[in-house]
Amino acid sequence: MAKYGFLIDASRCIDCRACLVACSVENNVPMKSTRIWIKDSGVTGEFPNLERHTAPFHCMHCIDPSCVSACTVGALQKNEDGIITYDNEACIGCRYCMYACPFEVPHFEWDQQFALITKCDLCVSRLGDGEAEPACAATCPTDAIQFGKREDMLAMAHNRIKDESSRYVDHVFGEHENGGTSTFYISPVPFEQLGFPSTETMESPAHFNRIATEEGTPIIAVGAAIGMTGIYLAIEHNQKKNGTDKIEHVETKHDSAGKE
Repeated sequence: MAKYGFLIDASRCIDCRACLVACSVENNVPMKSTRIWIKDSGVTGEFPNLERHTAPFHCMHCIDPSCVSACTVGALQKNEDGIITYDNEACIGCRYCMYACPFEVPHFEWDQQFALITKCDLCVSRLGDGEAEPACAATCPTDAIQFGKREDMLAMAHNRIKDESSRYVDHVFGEHENGGTSTFYISPVPFEQLGFPSTETMESPAHFNRIATEEGTPIIAVGAAIGMTGIYLAIEHNQKKNGTDKIEHVETKHDSAGKE
């Protein structure tokens, strides 16, 4: 089966955020809950020679994903096509995947009472329905996000760097990081300036995570999730109680003033 992948070119990104809108619509979530966010170099240089570079960032879909190996309940899975999918019905909100991911991709729904994880699943439902590409790639007006077979995306990345060496840093981010990914980046500025992790080759800790998750941590994870939920409910209860107490105090003070 073909392995899918992305090539994201920071030199082509114009920060229009059409990809965020497309992601919001596709996943039927508010803009603040999209599976994509923007990496930004900020304004660099001296006037009038100022520069600013941006790049959309989402799940890297690693070859040996740390998040999958850390998940104690199988909510995160790697498909045969290389896509890392997420099952919110299986998730218990333990957040182990957040700690395991070196790219800080899984996000926790802190504003939800029974919070779970959100992440990019490469619009797997669109691909299954016969759509040509994920919503973000289909919407990008400058082809900063391109989608296709993983091997083709990697070859395209190297060819662009070779053909326009003065335009790009000589590094394909994602080729080796965390043991290799299916999302590749090329950039006109060092990736550290865009807020990416170190571009040094990183080995995936997935093997060690699997050892840990096979030795009983599901029980610990469930306990932690229950504990976190209990803390949240207790805080919410206290906040509501304090709010009620304040209202009663104001009403009592008002009644006393009226009697006087």
